[in-house]
Amino acid sequence: MIPSPATPPVAPGPDAGIAAPAPPGSSGRDAGVIPPRPVAPGGIHWPEELRPLAVLDGPAVLAAHAALQQLLARLPRKHAGSCASSAKAYDVVVGEEGGLYFVRIDQRMDRCGWAPGITTEFDWFELYAVSPEGRVLERYPFSP
Repeated sequence: MIPSPATPPVAPGPDAGIAAPAPPGSSGRDAGVIPPRPVAPGGIHWPEELRPLAVLDGPAVLAAHAALQQLLARLPRKHAGSCASSAKAYDVVVGEEGGLYFVRIDQRMDRCGWAPGITTEFDWFELYAVSPEGRVLERYPFSP
């Protein structure tokens, strides 16, 4: 219920389910008490404010995921489980044009302990065309 100007402010009652009128002269606010951040049973401390790395629409997330999964599936199985064969070793760049998403995946071996800027090949990247539903339509015909 949205209070009208004639309705006095309400403060939560002791049972946290029934609202009671606020004491006369109070605004019904909590006087600045900041509740502690919730901690999940697993011990996760939730942030006060989320600092996003990027904001993507849902189809862009599906496109990025599909392209990254396709790349990881193409890597040699003998390296499975290594950092270089994990998502940690890649940056994903997503663009949209003409109703399709174009996903470029850049190698980042510095995240695996290699010297910054070192790649296994020159100008290494993968480029994919992906539908808004997350279906990889085609891989760019470039093989480093």
